[in-house]
Amino acid sequence: MDVSVVVPLYNEVESLQKLADWVSKVCEEANLTWEIVFIDDGSTDGSWDIIQQLSDKDKRIKGIKFRRNYGKSAALHHGFQAAKGNVVITMDADLQDNPDEIPELYTMVIEKNYDLVSGWKKKRHDPIGKTLPSKFFNRTARAVTGIKLHDFNCGLKAYKNEVVKNIEVYGEMHRYIPVIAKQAGFTNIGEKIVLHRKREFGTSKFGLERYINGFLDLISITFISRFGKKPMHLFGTLGSLMFVFGFVVAVWLGARKFYLMGHHIKAPLVTQSPYFYMALVAMILGTQLFLTGFLGELISRSSTDRNIYQVDKLVNLDAQKMSHK
Repeated sequence: MDVSVVVPLYNEVESLQKLADWVSKVCEEANLTWEIVFIDDGSTDGSWDIIQQLSDKDKRIKGIKFRRNYGKSAALHHGFQAAKGNVVITMDADLQDNPDEIPELYTMVIEKNYDLVSGWKKKRHDPIGKTLPSKFFNRTARAVTGIKLHDFNCGLKAYKNEVVKNIEVYGEMHRYIPVIAKQAGFTNIGEKIVLHRKREFGTSKFGLERYINGFLDLISITFISRFGKKPMHLFGTLGSLMFVFGFVVAVWLGARKFYLMGHHIKAPLVTQSPYFYMALVAMILGTQLFLTGFLGELISRSSTDRNIYQVDKLVNLDAQKMSHK
């Protein structure tokens, strides 16, 4: 199969029929074999009934329904597991993503050998209250992650099948799938300017809180990617520096006290100096940070997936007999 179109949705009953017809028409005209995987993230408006009707008419249309709303990341994760196409394309169900982009996205993955191609909504039909925070968010994400994408949060993306089968999207990390893919070794990441359409039905399910959550997730994924398997490198380094700073200050205070006493100069009590308390706090915090890194290292070493890595190629070896342990 050429293309799997994965569509997470929540209360988009009005747009599903049109979206399915549009995807079908585009893929047929491009001579692509296809399937659509709808993931109903706990909709309450009858979206699942429409998905069932579409599937009854065309078995290439498939559906997954959650018992409640778990979020877009959970929907994408299950959609990725179900997808069978050589190229997996994600898009939102609100018709703001243009299915006409599918053939070119497919070509970029297959012929240009991109692991992942992210859409860039260069011209957006959104109010300034959404576009300005989005630009700031994307600029920050580029600087922190080193991935030169203009629109991390664009729902229209294309992946090699092996990419989606070897990454895990959790929490609200759907915004950072390119980062997760890069961590897994899929570094050939491209970008394509795509058409952003006005919403035809319903209202947006996301508010300004997504930008707050987005920045918090950015901090999380940056920490995990750099120090998730080596927490001692962060906490141990910070702890050691703070402890050494406090120790040096304490030694200086003590040496100063002995020097003054040795020269029969009246010396104030060490505890009267504010530097004493600075040194004490620094050594205590340094010790705590070091122990945090040590405990994190123990947890990391005992993790069940500590020896799971992505194997790229094999020569004269049976992949089924390979062990990660």
